[in-house]
Amino acid sequence: MRPQTGGVSTIHEGEVSLMELQNEELKAHLMATDQQFRTLAEEHARFHKQLEQIEAKEHLTLEDEAEEIRLKKHKLHLKDQMNSILARYRTPQVA
Repeated sequence: MRPQTGGVSTIHEGEVSLMELQNEELKAHLMATDQQFRTLAEEHARFHKQLEQIEAKEHLTLEDEAEEIRLKKHKLHLKDQMNSILARYRTPQVA
């Protein structure tokens, strides 16, 4: 017997919510049209790859650990800047 949701639709594994879909469409639009957003996203992806390389190491040196922390902080800062741009496009413009 399936649990009742009180008329609220639920998202099943593998399904994407309308909000997530709209968010991905907005990101794709900004990647194509907004140079600042694209630059931030590219830098974010570059740091992500660098982090993956560090995390793939069997043993981390103190320098690796320091670099990992630095990259994570910088990556988070980039993500905050990207989210700020996304928020500007999501917020209705009132004249």
